[in-house]
Amino acid sequence: MIFCDTSAAAKLYLPEADSPPMRAKLEAEDQVFVSELARIELMSVFHRQWRERLWTHAQFLAAVRQFTNDDVGGFWTWLELDSALIEAGTKTFTTLPPSVRLRSADCLHLVTALHHGFTELYTYDLHQREAAVALGLRPLTA
Repeated sequence: MIFCDTSAAAKLYLPEADSPPMRAKLEAEDQVFVSELARIELMSVFHRQWRERLWTHAQFLAAVRQFTNDDVGGFWTWLELDSALIEAGTKTFTTLPPSVRLRSADCLHLVTALHHGFTELYTYDLHQREAAVALGLRPLTA
């Protein structure tokens, strides 16, 4: 049972240097938790691959189909974004030192993990890693 942000979840679909070990980690887990936010962020990642001509349209559609199959098949365990998490994210910014860079979407991943009792977060985002530490989460990569 692990919690991933979008940068880690995307490794299941993207052919990047860090993808094989993260893909193996994801596939070995009995349950992979992600914020609902990752749903739209993954579509954005896929679209960017196509937009930047790193993927053909057929590759883009294949990734969307694979993600849809994984979703319908229950691979991902989605954690709902609700007003309590939005409020927690809002308050998080009042506690961070100015040296911590944290974007709003990344904050939602972190507060979702904390809200659901996770102490670790799989992420490949440098700023997310730094913010995770500031909030008491242990950032991991596979």
